[in-house]
Parts: sequence; C-alpha cells; structure tokens
Amino acid sequence: MAHECTLYEPLPDRKVRCTACARYCTIPEGSHGFCFVRKNVGGRLELLSYGRAAAVQVDPIEKKPLSHFHPGSRVFSIGTVGCNWRCLYCQNAEISQEREIQGRPLSPTQAVEWAERLDCQGMTFTYNEPTIFIEYALDIMEVAKRHGLFANFVTNGYMTHEAVDSLVGHLDAISVDFKGSGEEGFLRKYITAKGPAPILDTLTRLQRGGVHVEVTNLIVPQVGDSPEACRKLARFVCDELGPETPFHLLRFHPDYKMMDFPETPIRTLERLHAIAVEEGLKYAYLGNVWGHPLEHTYCPGCGSVAVERYGFTIRRWGLDEQNRCRVCRHSIPMVGSLPKNYVPTFVTPLA
Repeated sequence: MAHECTLYEPLPDRKVRCTACARYCTIPEGSHGFCFVRKNVGGRLELLSYGRAAAVQVDPIEKKPLSHFHPGSRVFSIGTVGCNWRCLYCQNAEISQEREIQGRPLSPTQAVEWAERLDCQGMTFTYNEPTIFIEYALDIMEVAKRHGLFANFVTNGYMTHEAVDSLVGHLDAISVDFKGSGEEGFLRKYITAKGPAPILDTLTRLQRGGVHVEVTNLIVPQVGDSPEACRKLARFVCDELGPETPFHLLRFHPDYKMMDFPETPIRTLERLHAIAVEEGLKYAYLGNVWGHPLEHTYCPGCGSVAVERYGFTIRRWGLDEQNRCRVCRHSIPMVGSLPKNYVPTFVTPLA
C-alpha cells in the first residue's frame, strides 16, 4: 500500500530527491529510486512497501547481533522488499532484490499486537535495509513505545543526516553491518556502493544522539579480509565511538551470486579479532562460529567469563544486578540485564 514519504524534496519538472539513504536518488515522475520501493507518483515520493511485511519472525536479540543490549530478550523482526545495496552474497536476496511489491499486510498497530502476543520485548527492523522503509518503521516505533517496547535497526548504515535526525529519539539501538571492513574497493565491486564515509558518519551521529551502537564486520575470504582495513575500522570504532563499543567479526558463508567462495577460515577471524583487541577494543566477538570461546564476554578487570554464549543463547550469566562482574566487581557496559526468568530463545518462524 502506497504511503507518502517524509524524507524527500520536490524538484523542478515534477522530479523529487529522496533523502533517506546516502544515494540521494533524483527520481523523475513515474520512476523508482535505486531501492525499487520509493517511487515518484505525480511529483510526490511514495513508499510502496508501507504496511507490507515480506519477512516476519520472532528472534533472540543476540541474532541481530546485539550482545550488550537487553540480553536474553525476544524481538519481533520485520523486513520488506527492496534494498539500497546490491550485495552479491546477500542471504536475503529473495526479498532484498525483489522488484515486485509483495508481503503480508501488517499495519503498525498489528505489528505491535503480534509482538506482545508472542511475548517480545522489542521490535527489530532487519532482513532488508530498513532505511528504505524508514517511514513505516517510525510509525511502528511510535506505537511500540506506547506499549513499552524498544526498537532497533539492523542496517548497512548508508544513511543521510536527514534519516539519522528522524531516528534520534525514537530508535533505541542499532547494529551497523560493515562488509569487508568497509574497504572502498570492496564496496564498489561487491556491493555497488560508495563509502564508507556515510556509514562512519551515521555511527557517530547516532551515538551522539543517544542510540546504543554495536558494529559488525562481515569478513569475506579472499576479497574482504584485509588486516589493514580491519585495523583501520577497529581504530575508528575505538577512537570515535569508544573502546567499550561491541565489535562483531562475522563469518561469511556462500550465498546468492558468490556460491564459489569458501566460508571464512576461523583462523582468519581469530587473527582479525587479535587486531581489534590490539587497537583497544574491549568487547570484540566472533559471530557465526557457534561454540567458539570468542563468543563470550570476558571481564576486562579479571579476565573471567562474564557472559557465556553458544550461538544466540546465553549459557551462563556472571554479572550481578548492576551488571558488574561477580568475581571482581568490574562494571560491564550493558543496557538492561538478563531476565530472571530467561529461557534460551530459538528462532521461531511464523506461519
């Protein structure tokens, strides 16, 4: 269902300029932006995917991945069709690269009702890039906040100042997913994007706006595993966002148009993890490597395991009510604490 966008500017000759993502598409009347879902209809920009959810699922917050934000919580995850990137290995290509508007009707009120019915504590916008359906997400957030639910984005961070400003005050947390450490050549060849300046700017502006930020870095073997690029990104995160910013190094698995690439060697991930730690990051993690000891949170004070994880589940919680290490009382930066009635949450698809 079409819905007028708020993030755009009218131009002469009934053209419009979209101000949601860093592409700043200039769109003639009757045409779409790069994302396929923002269309110029009669000189106004409409969001064609508003109220149409192409993917809906209950997830553990750890899947996003967010390790220091309301640990152990359940989130109602929503995605639509379309994307502002063209990742050649996209694991959600069936929706992100879809040009036909499709999905189940889901109003903001219905989305929150589903979340509460399924015992979720928050709303997550994920699976495709949420920036392209930001007006729909913001309307859901407004309802969610009235019901005491938090909201977070899983995003490539390729936003504008206008988009960031609209999110501040509404968005609680964000996981910004770099690809190949944000190295410009990698982004151009495998993503069809420029960068990483808009992404870095998004990170700093959102954090200054009070949004909890975690950084992920997908390591693609052979073409996106540069130690120098990883060091540069880790140094930026440490210097600009702070050494306590969670930093996730994710293992690549072959998908979509990159099926001929191998999974990322674990030794590569371990080597890059060591670089992140060398640059001063206190909470660096490996992702998509279930059972690896670098999934855990280690106390910087005494080195003990403060939070033991296995994949998306928490096996042991070694923090007190103030999120201090039970061994040495060192404070661990967490938003929220593990619920006393926590039960490991496994991915629960909806019918």
